[in-house]
Formats: sequence, C-alpha cells, structure tokens
Amino acid sequence: MKRLINEPFREIRIFSRDEKKQEDQRLFYRDKRLRYYLGDVRDYRSIAGATQGVDYIFHAAALKQVPSCEFHPMEAVKTNVMGTDNVLEAARANRVSRVVCLSTDKAVYPINAMGISKALMEKVMIAQSRLAIGSATVICGTRYGNVLASRGSVIPLFVDQIRRGKPLTITDPAMTRFVMSLGEAVDLVLHAFAHGHNGDLFVQKAPAATVETLAQAVKDVMGVADHPLKVIGTRHGEKLYETLLSREEMAVAEDQGAYYRVPPDNRDLNYAAFVETGNAEVAEHADFNSHNTRILDRAEMAETLLRLDYIKRVRENPADTPEGD
Repeated sequence: MKRLINEPFREIRIFSRDEKKQEDQRLFYRDKRLRYYLGDVRDYRSIAGATQGVDYIFHAAALKQVPSCEFHPMEAVKTNVMGTDNVLEAARANRVSRVVCLSTDKAVYPINAMGISKALMEKVMIAQSRLAIGSATVICGTRYGNVLASRGSVIPLFVDQIRRGKPLTITDPAMTRFVMSLGEAVDLVLHAFAHGHNGDLFVQKAPAATVETLAQAVKDVMGVADHPLKVIGTRHGEKLYETLLSREEMAVAEDQGAYYRVPPDNRDLNYAAFVETGNAEVAEHADFNSHNTRILDRAEMAETLLRLDYIKRVRENPADTPEGD
C-alpha cells in the first residue's frame, strides 16, 4: 500500500472480508482515494461488483497457513482456487486492463494442501489467460518465497521467543528457504504488472538461507548471541527446501536479469502434443530451488535483517514486540 499510495491513482479499492483490518488501515492512512469493499472472493457477485470500473487488480487473497489448509483442504480450494476463478471471471467481464495473481514457491512440487491449492490456482490463472487473449484484459502472475518479517512468518516468532526468554525453536538446521524483503516482493509484482503478457509467470532470483543461519542472525541483530536454540524437527507438510521454478519451467524460462519470466504453455488440447512429443531440453536443466541458489551466510543474513523496517522498530523499541509487516 505504501508504494501504491504514492502513485497518481484516482482511487484504490481494498476488497477483503476483514472489516477490522480495513478499519485499521483506513485510520492509519486517512487517504480519501482509498475505498473499502467488504466481500469475499468466494462470492462472485461481491467481487464482480467491486471490480466494476477498475483498471488494475492485484490478487493476493488466499489461505496461506500450511497447518490450517492441511486440516481444512476444501476451504483452501474454495478461496485459493475457486476464489481466483471468480476474480478472473469478474476481471474479464468488467474489461479490467491488467491482473497480477500472487502465488508461492510451495506451488512447485507441492506436498501440502496449501501448495496444491496454489498450484491449481496457477493453472486456473493460465487457463483464464488463454480466454483473455485478444481481449482487453492481461492476466499474469508472480511466485515468491518467504517474505521476511511478514505476518505469520518465523522472524516475529523468534523475536517473541527472545522477549520471553524462551529458546528459538528451529526445525531442521539444514532446511533452506528463499528470503526476500517486502519491498522486493512489491518490486516483483510491479515488474510483472509492467512487463507481463497473458499467462506469464515471474519469479525473482532470490537468495536463500538455512533456518539455523536465520535464527543465528536474528540473535545477532537482537544483541543476544548466546540465546539458546532448540531443534524440534521437521513439521508436517514441510520440505527440506523450496523450489521457485521446476526444471520444466527452467527449460523455457527467459532470463530478465533480476527475474525469470516463464511463458505459458499455450498448446491446444491436442493429445499428440502431450503424448507423442517431448522436450529434450528439460533434461539439461535443474530446478531453481533454495538449495542451489546463492546461500547467505550469518553476516549477510544479519545485514539483510537490519534493512527491514520491522527489525528497525524492534531495535528502537526494545520493550515492545510489534506485529510483522
């Protein structure tokens, strides 16, 4: 929102089902251009009404927590899959100019319900983008890993554990995750917005860090280098590493410097194209994952953390534990 509010938009609409967060945001920004719409992406009528007269949509509505989606997979399907289809149907019907859908690295080779639902969301996005070809609407997407210090992420948990004098709980010390700041996540979305064609998917060439390195770096920036760690083991639905692009996608990806662009597979429903032909280049590529990208060491991770607004607030107000960005 901080980035969008500085742009010369006549109106910015916020559509969600959370009236409390809408009110908090309204009071924080107090900008007359911000208009709030209460509704749910599961309800086509509510999203269709809210998108009338809209030029651009950034679609971030999703159930994102792995444990809750494991126990309630159909809820993940209703929001992440069917909700996305509703958004894109409404966008095409209302002749919205551009739509950017936000996805996650957990959609690649998924092993949990959240990742599976986001993988299917991407398929819905690509299918809808085929229907949009030649129309007024461009539909594209982004895929990214962990946004540092975002709500529900591990850094606010580590800070809270330090505040309460509890050991930092880590799963597998060798587990790796992509890392990016909120600003970098916004940059990726805006890059897709500026350069995307129908069905395109964009990822950042993000670095990664081990869970242990991240925990040690949090201790360093908090000034508690001797704070204890506790290994609790891999949790249900977790991978040793995450993947941003499969090897099939890497075989067709376009290198755009800081980003990869993956064009859509626009073959028609001709079974011969799927059964009788192949792509030898796939075997020449590895996937792009958090084990084979650039791995940050402890000092680099600490330097990255010190640039985060969340960590700056924590260090400036030692008695408080602010919520993640």
